[in-house]
Amino acid sequence: MKVTAVFDIGRTNKKYVLFDENYQIVEEVSESLPETTDEDGFPTEDIGLLTEWVQSRWEALKNNPKYDIKAVNAAAYGASLVHLDAENKPVAPLYSYLKPYPEALLSQFYTTYGDPTRIALQTGSPAMGMLNSGMQLYWIKHTKPELYSKIISSLHLPQYILFLLTGRKVSDYTSVGCHTGLWSFEMWDYHEWVKAEGIQKKMPPILASSSFIYRSGDKGIQSGFGLHDSSSALIPYRMALKNTFVLLSTGTWCINFNLFASKPLTSYQLERDCLNFLTPEGSGVTTSRLFMGREHDFQVARIAEYFRKEPDFYKKVVFDEKFLTADTPKFYTSCMVGNGPFPEPSPQEWQISAFASAESAYHHLMVGLTNLLSVSLQLIGINEVQSIYIDGGFARNEIFTRLVARNFPNHTVYATELPYATSLGAALHVTRPQTYGFKEEIIEIKP
Repeated sequence: MKVTAVFDIGRTNKKYVLFDENYQIVEEVSESLPETTDEDGFPTEDIGLLTEWVQSRWEALKNNPKYDIKAVNAAAYGASLVHLDAENKPVAPLYSYLKPYPEALLSQFYTTYGDPTRIALQTGSPAMGMLNSGMQLYWIKHTKPELYSKIISSLHLPQYILFLLTGRKVSDYTSVGCHTGLWSFEMWDYHEWVKAEGIQKKMPPILASSSFIYRSGDKGIQSGFGLHDSSSALIPYRMALKNTFVLLSTGTWCINFNLFASKPLTSYQLERDCLNFLTPEGSGVTTSRLFMGREHDFQVARIAEYFRKEPDFYKKVVFDEKFLTADTPKFYTSCMVGNGPFPEPSPQEWQISAFASAESAYHHLMVGLTNLLSVSLQLIGINEVQSIYIDGGFARNEIFTRLVARNFPNHTVYATELPYATSLGAALHVTRPQTYGFKEEIIEIKP
């Protein structure tokens, strides 16, 4: 069987997915690997274990007589760098993007290179410490100079996975352009601070094409360049849809993509968790973020505890109009300090005791979350597009999807069922079919 293999590396699950020529999954293997800690004791990905896992699974796949592997690609989470020495071995831990950034070093950086807002506007990246992966290299250079001198190549994680598969070192737009602080959206090149520090010399060249052929024994396999996972999940929609749209990629984070926004980011947007991404071809994508899944789970746990319900009680709650008409307390967030459209701390806690039932409280939780989402979408020009597509976990939540449709009566709202959008996007990008559609996975939502 002719297949395309995709290694899809998430924070929790590592998997490979095999697609047939019609982009149907023929095999999926998913595993969870234990974490390790860096030299400061901070939890992080075990890069040695991940390396071994990818290499062993890839060798087994290539030697499996059931499959004729025609193409391969990788997708992985962003803001993570693997640093290689002269022997192409990792020379440092894969430092976590959650690791706190030293305040003194941040102060040094901005004293040297100027106003944080100006740099954030130019790079399309809110100042987020280690989440700006360029700042990880700055941190190593200035606090671990001996380690920095050993680094020959720094690869973002998707490109490191690709290196393990093909032996080729590249950079790609989706990884360099996702809140890294590395890329100047004004100059369409590495930012001036990156060049002043010489950090771009550690990064392999960015290649503009979508694939290359590499040799595995006497066989040629078509390979992509690796993709940042959120940007990869956008690809099936870009290929299948002809109308203008915003994609809501929902999960722990709700990441909202508008390919059709034409204006540069403002400081007002940056302060409210808007940022720029890059497509694999290097075009800008205006994006906003909302810590919606985390807020949802936190408040659901509070509701369940107060009303003595099972933790997953909300999965059985059915949309009911009567719960939306009662006079209820204002919704306040608990998990969105420093992010989302209202990053300031909430003045008080949301009062669950004011509700008569868990079902009523849950409806109003979803009203609160969708109202926040509406503000987040207004920030990225939702009124400039025709449709809204909801992907991910919240696409299966009827209360959520119907409330989104109510909030945007002038848009057509769809829930989509693409549970493997990230892997599929990586497969489509490397193989480049003439046409691709997924109509059977699209459900139009009525308010």
